[in-house]
Amino acid sequence: MKLWWGALRAALGLALLPPLLRPASAVEPISLGLAIAGAAASALTGFISYPRLYCYFRECCLQRHDQRAAAALQENLERKLFGQHLVNKVVVKAVKGFLNNSNAKKPLALSLHGWTGTGKNFVSKIVAESIYKRGLQSKYVHQFVATLHFPHADSINLYKDQLQSWIRGNVSICPRSLFIFDEMDKMHAGLIDSIKPFLDYYEFLDGVSYRQAIFIFLSNAGAEKITELALDFWRDGKTREDIQLTDIQNALSVSVFNNKNSGFWHSTLIDRNLIDYFVPFLPLEYKHVKMCARVEIESRGYTVDEDILTRIADEMTYFPREERIYSDKGCKTVDAKLDYYYD
Repeated sequence: MKLWWGALRAALGLALLPPLLRPASAVEPISLGLAIAGAAASALTGFISYPRLYCYFRECCLQRHDQRAAAALQENLERKLFGQHLVNKVVVKAVKGFLNNSNAKKPLALSLHGWTGTGKNFVSKIVAESIYKRGLQSKYVHQFVATLHFPHADSINLYKDQLQSWIRGNVSICPRSLFIFDEMDKMHAGLIDSIKPFLDYYEFLDGVSYRQAIFIFLSNAGAEKITELALDFWRDGKTREDIQLTDIQNALSVSVFNNKNSGFWHSTLIDRNLIDYFVPFLPLEYKHVKMCARVEIESRGYTVDEDILTRIADEMTYFPREERIYSDKGCKTVDAKLDYYYD
């Protein structure tokens, strides 16, 4: 009895130790103390393993099974993202295929492009939530904002060193780390190239494999090209759903590569084909604004008022000036407008 209790206390003690006090190998607890914890857990339930016991108290790397994560991603995008058939198709296929590939040759790199309010941040949030229960709050999800984390042009060399160290350290702890780079169009030219080695086809770099990591880049760059294509389809009498990824992806990558304010200007990430998908977010229409408002009202627990939906959509401004097809802020200000109508 004493042996059983001592083993259980040892397992719980390791699980509850603060990170800085825990042995280094306990950061990824798959093997540490397996025999001791397994014996204690088996005595308690007969089949609870140490990793499961540890993860009950603390968040773990690879917390969700990859198939479950892919299913959650698909369900949430289909239910919560409007007017973005290309995004739904590309992101689900890319992330699902990557998560289920046990022998990936490189990390997954997605570059999301479009106007503000079209859903780029929302999609990156859903990807994070699909893989980790705590989503963007997970210690294995790392979000960088160009104007906040890399504000000074004269500090680029310092930023490069810090960024490389941060990525190397976190992937060493958790191979399935997720890195999100927001405001790429405000990133200093050349800075993002510092992570090129981590996105390349290396099996190991200094003993670390980056092949399970995911990198997502968010940018307004290329939005003009996307809108131009959408308008061309509309003027030809086609629907937005007629647009295929092949209609825009190459033109989008070239546009971003040659844009000095894209963060990817003449970037080796594009030149070496290390970005797996350039994902276009189409400008949102009147009907999509109403859909966004409806979901937000329901999420607040209010009864949907069709009159309020119409008023919110009518208050938005649309472009081009004559046709007034697309919301110039997407769904970005819907939440604030609802505050006015619902106390």
